[in-house]
Amino acid sequence: MKWNPFNTSVGLALGGGAAKGIAHIGILKAFEEEGVEISYLSGTSIGALVAGYYAFGKTADEMLTVGEALSFKRMTSFSLLKKGGFFTTDAIKEMILDDIGDVKIEDAIIPLAICTTDIVTGEQVIFEKGSLADAICASVAVPGLFTPVEIDGRKLVDGGLVENVPVSLVEGLGAGIVIGVDLNGVKHYPEPSGMIDVLGNAIDICMDLKTRDQLKRADIVISLDLNGYSRSDNSDRIEALVMEGYHPMKAKIRKLLWFKRANLIRYLVKVLKAIVPLKVPELIKRKLKETLPIIKIN
Repeated sequence: MKWNPFNTSVGLALGGGAAKGIAHIGILKAFEEEGVEISYLSGTSIGALVAGYYAFGKTADEMLTVGEALSFKRMTSFSLLKKGGFFTTDAIKEMILDDIGDVKIEDAIIPLAICTTDIVTGEQVIFEKGSLADAICASVAVPGLFTPVEIDGRKLVDGGLVENVPVSLVEGLGAGIVIGVDLNGVKHYPEPSGMIDVLGNAIDICMDLKTRDQLKRADIVISLDLNGYSRSDNSDRIEALVMEGYHPMKAKIRKLLWFKRANLIRYLVKVLKAIVPLKVPELIKRKLKETLPIIKIN
């Protein structure tokens, strides 16, 4: 429970999902068109890449060029010299350095946190400062495919192993209202057509149960069914995938504004439930249900 009823700052947590992450651009586009300010950002895997670009001033439209590069072939560098994976994240790092520069996370325009996993200890490692490119490369390094990224003596991989939609990170940054974007909001998985899809399905299955539990901490959850899209390459369907994120967020953005206005009321209800050991009369419960919106974005 957040104990500051006047904190209506918006924190947006962008989840992992490989090339399906182009849908995140549509989420951001909806915010821009409605003029709703995002106060804090967090990201895991492809969500870390999109959040990183946006936090450093790239608009949704400008990021469409990044979407064109989001294919497995373009974003991987094959290597037999390094242990721990078939590919390195060198191509991703080069792209970030070319587009944004060798910047530090703490210098972002929008406060940013990036989620990674220590493959040795199993610990969640959160980056709120340090090299943006290195942190993103660590967060996108799918274990088994990519060589772990070493930072400060730790071997780091995909943050989705511990928190695929990193809602706790924007909470930690100070967000009053937390929105989580889940790119894998389905209960079934696509028929795999190759090694990458098999590995992707296996990882998704392992992560999804934990993710559903973690998303209970979010105030608003945007759960997208993107089974019709590839995990490895959607460069020929960029506009359609952007719209997969845009339309649900656009349709519900005014609910978010209502949510901000009703924050104090919701807070008082939570306080009463916490400190008053009596059941709320049924009449009052019905009145509260009529007054307060239940926000569920599918």
